[in-house]
Amino acid sequence: MKKKIPYNYICIEGNIGAGKTTLTTKLANDLGSKLILEQFAENPFLEYFYKEPERYALAVELFFLAERQKQLQATIMNKDLFAEFTLADYSLIKSMLFAKHNLAPDEFALFQRIFTSLSQQIPKPDLMLYLHRPLEKIKKHITQRARPYEMNISDQYLETVQNSYFDFFKAQTIIPVLVLDAEHFDFIDNPIHYDEIKNILTNKYNPGLHHIRIMF
Repeated sequence: MKKKIPYNYICIEGNIGAGKTTLTTKLANDLGSKLILEQFAENPFLEYFYKEPERYALAVELFFLAERQKQLQATIMNKDLFAEFTLADYSLIKSMLFAKHNLAPDEFALFQRIFTSLSQQIPKPDLMLYLHRPLEKIKKHITQRARPYEMNISDQYLETVQNSYFDFFKAQTIIPVLVLDAEHFDFIDNPIHYDEIKNILTNKYNPGLHHIRIMF
C-alpha cells in the first residue's frame, strides 16, 4: 500500500542552484500536491543587486518579502480539494536569512519589523527538506543554467548563504528540518535516488534538526 505523506505543507530549501525547483516540481507532479514555485525572475532589482549589492540590497529583499508573503497567503490559505498537501520551493524564513546577510544593521532592523508584520498570517512549514550540496557542484549548476545575473556570484557569498541556513537550523526547535546530504544524489536520472527522497517524506519527524545521509 502506498505510504501517505503525513504533512500539510512541505518546503524544499537549499543554496542557490541546489536543485530546489527541479525536485519540488517533480515531486508535486508525481504526488499530486499543490505546487508553489518562487517567482524570483519577477524581481526588478535582482540584476542590479548582483552588480551593486549595497545600493540595491534593501529594495531586492523587500520586494522578495512582499511577493513571497502574497504568494504564500494566496496559495496556502485557499484549500485545494484535489490536493492533500502543499509543496513549495521556498519558505518565508528565506527572506529573513538573506536579509540578515545582505542588509546593513539599520536596514535589517527595519526589515525585521516589516517581516514580523507580514509573516503573522503565514503558517510555518510542517517539514523542511534542505538539499545540501558542495559549493563546487552548486557553482557548476549555476554555470549550466546560465542566468546572466548569477554568473558572478562569489564562492564567499554562496558559503555565507549556506552558513545562514545552518545557523537557523541549529537554533530553531519548532519545525522538523531534514538536511539531506545530496552530494551524490541524482534525483533527475536515477529513480532509486528519487524514490528514496519520496520515502523520506513519508516518515514522521520530531521538531528540530535531522541529518539524512543515505548510502547506495
